[in-house]
Amino acid sequence: MPDVLLEIHTDVLNGMGANPRQFQRLAESIADEDFPGADLSEETLRVRLTDEAPRGGPLVALWARALTAWDFASEPRWAPGTGPRTDERRAAVYDRLRFGDDLRKVLDTVVPVAHAAGATVIAREHVPWYTPERAAARSFYWRAYENKLREKGWSEAAVASLDEASKAVVERLGDPEQKAVRQAKGLVVGYVQSGKTANFTGVIAKAVDAGYRLVIVLGGTLNLLRAQTQRRLDMELIGQENILRGADPSDIDSLVGIDYVGDDDDWPKFVQHGGRPSAQRAFDIERLTTRDKDYRSLAQGIRALEFEKREPALPLYDPANLHHAAARVMVVKKNKSVLTKLVKDLKQVHGILGELPALIIDDESDQASVNTSDPKKWSQGSTERTAINSLISQLLGLLPRAQYIGYTATPFANVFVDPGDAQDIFPSDFLISLPRPEGYMGVQDFHDLDSSLPPSERTVANSQEKAHVRGVYGGVDNRLQEAMDSFVLTGALKLFRADHGVAAGPFRHHTMLVHESVRVDDHADLALRINTMWHQAGYMSTEGHARLAKLWKDDFAPVSAAQAADLPCPESYDELRPYVSEARKRIGSGGNAVVIVNGNSDRYFEQLNLDFDRTPNVWKILVGGTKLSRGFTIEGLTITYYRRTTRQADTLMQMGRWFGFRPGYRDLVRLYIGREEALTKTSTADLYEAFEAICRDEELFRQQLTRYAELVDGKPQVTPAQVPPLVAQHLSWIKPSARNKMFNAELVEVRSPGRPIEPAAYPQDSAALRRNTERWGPLLSSFPYEPVTFTNPPNGDTGLSRTFSALTTRVSHSELLAVLSALEWEREGIFQPHLRYLVQLDGRLATVDDWLLISPQLAQGSRVEASVMDSVPLSLVRRSRQTGKPSFGRIASVEHQLAAQRLIDAAAASPSAPAGGPSVGPNTGVALLYPVAEGKSDTDVKAVVSRGKADPAKVVMAFTLIPPKTAIDSSRRLVRFQAKDSRHDDAIVPVTGL
Repeated sequence: MPDVLLEIHTDVLNGMGANPRQFQRLAESIADEDFPGADLSEETLRVRLTDEAPRGGPLVALWARALTAWDFASEPRWAPGTGPRTDERRAAVYDRLRFGDDLRKVLDTVVPVAHAAGATVIAREHVPWYTPERAAARSFYWRAYENKLREKGWSEAAVASLDEASKAVVERLGDPEQKAVRQAKGLVVGYVQSGKTANFTGVIAKAVDAGYRLVIVLGGTLNLLRAQTQRRLDMELIGQENILRGADPSDIDSLVGIDYVGDDDDWPKFVQHGGRPSAQRAFDIERLTTRDKDYRSLAQGIRALEFEKREPALPLYDPANLHHAAARVMVVKKNKSVLTKLVKDLKQVHGILGELPALIIDDESDQASVNTSDPKKWSQGSTERTAINSLISQLLGLLPRAQYIGYTATPFANVFVDPGDAQDIFPSDFLISLPRPEGYMGVQDFHDLDSSLPPSERTVANSQEKAHVRGVYGGVDNRLQEAMDSFVLTGALKLFRADHGVAAGPFRHHTMLVHESVRVDDHADLALRINTMWHQAGYMSTEGHARLAKLWKDDFAPVSAAQAADLPCPESYDELRPYVSEARKRIGSGGNAVVIVNGNSDRYFEQLNLDFDRTPNVWKILVGGTKLSRGFTIEGLTITYYRRTTRQADTLMQMGRWFGFRPGYRDLVRLYIGREEALTKTSTADLYEAFEAICRDEELFRQQLTRYAELVDGKPQVTPAQVPPLVAQHLSWIKPSARNKMFNAELVEVRSPGRPIEPAAYPQDSAALRRNTERWGPLLSSFPYEPVTFTNPPNGDTGLSRTFSALTTRVSHSELLAVLSALEWEREGIFQPHLRYLVQLDGRLATVDDWLLISPQLAQGSRVEASVMDSVPLSLVRRSRQTGKPSFGRIASVEHQLAAQRLIDAAAASPSAPAGGPSVGPNTGVALLYPVAEGKSDTDVKAVVSRGKADPAKVVMAFTLIPPKTAIDSSRRLVRFQAKDSRHDDAIVPVTGL
């Protein structure tokens, strides 16, 4: 029986394409001709969608694809003024379809709007060429790839998000058909283990569809990593027909030299194009490397890069030739000998390279690719390069139409490359920050960033730290047995869930990572200790079961109940006990539960049998160092025991192998991490604090990219060359990168309409503190005795409203500016970019009439009050400077800043005030003012006070300013720079266009 409703809806939606139109009229037209009498009522559609929703039927899938495509559309003519992925856009779609309210509600439930952030793009101006029409006209490999992603279980929103992000990259490359030679360089920033490979596979698909005919992927420094990337591209993009190249898969003799067939269980899952693409008005892809063979030399010599031209008199890049030529793809190691062979071979190819649109994808581009040689040691007038950097530079020189795209989760080394070096890999054309993918478990899932709850009120239900993090203190092997017990227990829980209806695919591999040292000798000792502990653990003994039962009751049962109530969990440990035995057997299979991963050779890794693609089940404890921290994806990682220190933020971030996708076992993930590891002979480091600090650095970097990505009059506010000053550093002992050659771009002005300005580097000298406090005196004297109450709305933690009291006063803009202009700072000029903005709010840039000063009061029981410069008693607050730095951490509390922000937001939205506090007008700013006493206890605060007065030399008058949202001119420009680079003899030069 044909599915009449599905056929009609398919025809209607296919006919609409990118433009939603009145559905009923089109459906009736099709039904009258092909299916007379078909029931096309909205009620029938609602019932069908509701019935299919739990199992995801074909009609739901059809509407999910259509609605998601319209939700993600960029500036469609049919929905002016609506942003992608918004409720307003979805409402515009329904209006075009003429759907009623009841049907809209059902569709919103079945296909909810994906309120996800898009990619952030910082780029130079470019000539648009990759239009929707051009992309749709040639999309053979992209369509195959997106269909493969759907087969893998990707949602329509996830596929559409990848489509959007990969388009953002491709459209900033050079047009492969253009006559003029243009070489674009860019950087794509993802998250650690967040699916960057999926993005560059999408980019490759779209690029070859558009006309790029040579793709070189630099895929790691080991063949294991290179082979993983090769297999992924072969499986999801290149496909069976291009791999077989006409060979009969049933004829063994014809398969000589062809990989995968017969030795890869997933071969049936490889993309199938339904025949050779060249026979389907598309083009074939020829592989110049295979799963097992890295680049050795051009097959058949230089003839491998001979392209047959239909029109010999025209260049290859002419459309008459380009779109009939096969594409060549190679995945090569970032290895000196391999790349040297490639460069040598390309030098023998004459003529065609100047016509060849090429794409170089550099995976983990901050590893090995960056030139780390010391400029001070270069010969005068020359640039000396490290080996891999030099070879990449030579590749770009040999391929004038090549486009270079680096991919990394730790971009700081790349953005510090000198943009004046035209032969280097600085991303001069674009920098794209990918959104955090749905389902990704990253740093924010292990830290309570800016939680408003005091530590005493945090539980496994409202705290990421309580749920997933277990601190390690003290000596050797502290809590290591507990971590290993957790590994066994979580393995048993995965087996239990697989037996109770949870998809078992994500449980295929189950791993534990132990990372304590970079030294190879240490790894052997550690592995021996863990092996000894494993054999002495007695997991089948009464004592062993008692230990696991206690761990289940005290840790995993409450966390899973709070974090994964929708997943099956045993009622008691007795129900889990049979699965413990199976987990123990899997982990100990082969006679050894522990695998050391620290070799430097491909042969070493081949012996480990750690190929997660081709090994049915890897259930092991992995011990290692650097080789486990870069590009090596540890599948099924559930328990991590981490105690290694490093002084580079990018290195530390790459150690975070516990980040990634954990479907079906997110609640089981545990991080055992050192909280007081030796850093020097006299100091220790809290590694959990370190990860939080670099998380803040990274998120601040991404936030600022997002903030400055908006075009002004169609032109970018910030180009990639101006990105380095946006790199922050929250801990003194963790530098953004090991790179010491940092491009000097100076931030001249930062405009912050409606956004907090919170300086942190206050003076440490007592005389300077006294002078600053005295400068605040006239404003402090205007505070009244009577406090006012601020009320913030309920949050998700408690559901209760939160209140605090504060003293408030109003001062004119000129009065506040007089104080701010006179303040001293620990580092000269640090506040200057903000001050240059604030001084213009006297009417030149915009007008701010006055400021509401708020001096918050702490809770009565913990309040220490004192007069500051003869003011009314003010509530002193305790803050600490960051270790080894003059800067404080957060100044304003979350609750206080939220209340201030609500005032500013309400003033911009409407004249009426928000409930719970005073109001401000659209031309009034808000300033939170804190008399800060440095210290670690209340005793330190009290020591500042004598006879009811605070010592002005011991008080830091710290503040957070939020200008009104009107405090900007019509240009909406938020930032100004001046810069210098190697092309200008170290002179500061104005950046054009600002």
